[in-house]
Amino acid sequence: MGTGMVSAEFSGDVQTILPKEIGWGDRDSDSEVLLESALRSPVGSKRLCDLVGSGESVAVLVSDITRPVPSRRLLTHLFSELLVAGVERDALIVFGLGLHRSMSEEERREILVEHYRRRHVEHDRERCTYLGETSQGTPVEIFSRVAECDRIVCTGNIDFHYYAGYTGGAKALLPGVSSTQSIIKNHSLMLDETSVAGRIDGAVRRDIDEAGRIAGVDFTFDVVLDSEKRIVHAACGDMVRAHREGVRVVDEMYKIGVEPADVVIVSPGGMPKDINLYQAHKALENVKDAVRDGGAIILVAACPEGYGNATFESWLDRCVRPEDAIALFHEDFVMGGHKAALIAKLSLEKDLYLVSGKNRDFADKAYFKHAPTLQNALSRAIGDRKQAQILIVPYGGTTLLST
Repeated sequence: MGTGMVSAEFSGDVQTILPKEIGWGDRDSDSEVLLESALRSPVGSKRLCDLVGSGESVAVLVSDITRPVPSRRLLTHLFSELLVAGVERDALIVFGLGLHRSMSEEERREILVEHYRRRHVEHDRERCTYLGETSQGTPVEIFSRVAECDRIVCTGNIDFHYYAGYTGGAKALLPGVSSTQSIIKNHSLMLDETSVAGRIDGAVRRDIDEAGRIAGVDFTFDVVLDSEKRIVHAACGDMVRAHREGVRVVDEMYKIGVEPADVVIVSPGGMPKDINLYQAHKALENVKDAVRDGGAIILVAACPEGYGNATFESWLDRCVRPEDAIALFHEDFVMGGHKAALIAKLSLEKDLYLVSGKNRDFADKAYFKHAPTLQNALSRAIGDRKQAQILIVPYGGTTLLST
């Protein structure tokens, strides 16, 4: 939880679900070789140093502080390629915020480290350029500083996403550096039944890829991380083909079949995945199908930044009952509000417990049962079951359970 640990005494049928990392090994020692090798042999594309012409401007899109992307290391290798192309000084690093808050100078410096001295800027949702419209009606409006560049390079990590199917690829562009209107229209496609975690052809992902083609994403550089946030795979090149190679690796490592359980204890995987409840919620979506009807999910998440989204919190204030949030969601789709509705819906299907160090009011307002300790939550979740089936999922932000 956060940067620490919590513990409890268990009885019954207990199973810990870990990523299938056997066979991948400890690759941290040669991760730099992985990154360099990927750039030398891109998927479906020329090398970046051959793709970018002399005198061309390049926008390099990077994730904000809420993502565990090793951006500094990716940038080091990317700028080596751009140096060969002779355009290193013409490159602009752009932090993709989507609908997230702005970052502090300290956070930007933490992400960039030695690259902090390079030209960089945060995405501004109010300064965007219209480039077209997707077949599903999403306006492709991109931060003007990005749209003005000759080349666009996306960076990120690939793991499961509860309505985009997977992170990575052109998601650095939409929602990363898109207008509010574009993001809301794209995210409204989560209502489509195909928009679920682990599905690559869902409505939201198709829309993201199409927006990337319209905007002219030239190159992507994505990594897959293991449970210790070590790089175990790198893929770069064509926006779709390289991304799908990374998706294959994610499925092999993190898509796990299980028998339904009475209780699932899940942690998003520590910081930054549990920086706030808005982010930690994703772990619920990844494990919800593994809980029997009438069962319980215990979410262990530090949430040092509280709810993490003003709209999300305002909906929680406004919708005292979970039924109210669900009804409002169907009446008026609003980003941020969707999280309140999704948690509300799940709370009517399962018993939700929150172990966070936050007070009772914090949990109650978000439709969770407050638990001061994991032991307390577990005892209440088990109830009078004599032989409860319990699943422990330490890395719920990246592990997708299926039954």
